[in-house]
Amino acid sequence: MRRLAPFEVTTTLVARRARAGVHGIDEVHDLLGRHDACVVIVPLTDATRGLVDARFLAAMPDGALLVNAARGPVADTAALTAELVSGRLRAALDVTEPEPLPAGHPLWAAPGLFLCPHVGGSVPGRLERAYRVAAAQIAAFARGEQPSNVVANGY
Repeated sequence: MRRLAPFEVTTTLVARRARAGVHGIDEVHDLLGRHDACVVIVPLTDATRGLVDARFLAAMPDGALLVNAARGPVADTAALTAELVSGRLRAALDVTEPEPLPAGHPLWAAPGLFLCPHVGGSVPGRLERAYRVAAAQIAAFARGEQPSNVVANGY
């Protein structure tokens, strides 16, 4: 969120469970209508498969932008394609369902869509940063502290 601060945007965090400063996923449909953009970054699980469905998309305001940087099956491709073709929503995707997107698929011609390859991790300095993060986590564990990047079982 601090990287967005210079752009004077308001962010709303949503996670599986509500906690201080974070809304629970059960509130997402009520929250979507208040935002010009929704960035989806979730793991693909039974709970997230199809999360971005027709109801989710309908809750977004006209002209809103959906960014799916999660996994393709998190979004209902047919519902998203319909919203794009209607011109009501815009999207930026680096994942699709199916993937790879076959030639002739309607998403290739959908207006308001920015489609790019799923290569977010292929950036300069990624290995050095990953090693620094891993080293910090191991050091915290060795000091008897809780590492900051713990993934809960089943998350």
